[in-house]
Amino acid sequence: MLSRERSATRTGRRPGRRREEAETTDGAIDENGAVFVTGATGTVGSAVAETLAARGQRVIGAVRGGSGGEALPAGVEGRPFDFAADRPALKAALEGCDRLFLMRPPPIDDVRRYLFPLIDAAMGSGIRHITFLSLQGVQHNKGTPHYAVERYLHQIDAPYTFLRPNFFMQNLSTTYRDGIRDRNEIYLPAGRAFTAFIDARDIGAVAAHVLTSTGHLRRAYTLNGEQSLTYRNVARILSEVLGRTIRYARPSEAEYLERLRQDGLPEDYIAVQKMIYRVVRFNISALPNRAVRRLTGRPATTFREFAEREKAVWQVD
Repeated sequence: MLSRERSATRTGRRPGRRREEAETTDGAIDENGAVFVTGATGTVGSAVAETLAARGQRVIGAVRGGSGGEALPAGVEGRPFDFAADRPALKAALEGCDRLFLMRPPPIDDVRRYLFPLIDAAMGSGIRHITFLSLQGVQHNKGTPHYAVERYLHQIDAPYTFLRPNFFMQNLSTTYRDGIRDRNEIYLPAGRAFTAFIDARDIGAVAAHVLTSTGHLRRAYTLNGEQSLTYRNVARILSEVLGRTIRYARPSEAEYLERLRQDGLPEDYIAVQKMIYRVVRFNISALPNRAVRRLTGRPATTFREFAEREKAVWQVD
């Protein structure tokens, strides 16, 4: 197991008035309000909402425009929400809530315009814990929107926890699904690099734990899987699970970016993919840890377990 200092860090503090956790005698949070979950129908947000609801928490899932409530996990209440709403509407969305799971929707880059006002509304509405889904290595990548959000939460002395996960296993069952299902290949410019993939459900379990127990305010958790795999390893596991050969094509960066252009993908998406896989090839995402095990009491999901659970998405009709 990595030491606590390596998998969790306490960020610097600013003097001033603080919102402290209300702790019961058994170390749990004294919960009087609901948890407001942004992205509640997405990959990570739905895992957070589902796990919280399974723990008996009252969970309110943000639903854009009042639609999409049917996609919420069982036991989760839908509530209309828009990051672009004015302050009164944001405060109304948070009514009855005392905790917030905050994530940045991928289309939103201007976090000062769309996320900071929600944070400000939360601070003025009695929210006593904000758990923010950040990015692994964000502290070294100051150009990311995630860094700006972390810095703002720190500057205003918010009662935050940062979750900094590695690459999601779900990337292979969503973003890269078609190549695996239709062409039996993983076509990514990762070279021979290793990645300690993490299951989004494990992130959800960590977030639920952090939001319902004490000792996590102003801490940052790096969340990796417990295995470090190359994409060749991933292809081998998928081959064994699916009963057919899945090949890791290992294209060059130029070949990969050209295929994205041929597929008609926008240049901003291509630029992000270029950056991501340059980071991967430096093995920055290679180190496994046991943060999930330490925080939830159970080991992180292995990639084989994930592949067995999700194999239907790669099956050919």
